[in-house]
Amino acid sequence: MASNSLSSSSRSSSSSWTPMQNKKFEKALAVYDKDTPDRWQKIARAVGGKSAEEVKRHYEILVEDLKQIESGDVPFPNYKSNGNTR
Repeated sequence: MASNSLSSSSRSSSSSWTPMQNKKFEKALAVYDKDTPDRWQKIARAVGGKSAEEVKRHYEILVEDLKQIESGDVPFPNYKSNGNTR
């Protein structure tokens, strides 16, 4: 649980991201892979309103979140069943 609170504090220290900026970020990641020169600057331009440092940090947080999910550190949500078993 401590790692989860650390992740939350990391998020709160970074600037907020709109859903549109997140979508542009995801698309830019697909275009500019790790071998792209000036990758973070190009992604920042694609997102708009973010610096290269901000997009790089956003990526690092995303990678940490994925590691936690894949390792099983993040529990599955407890969805209520509506009775359908299909």
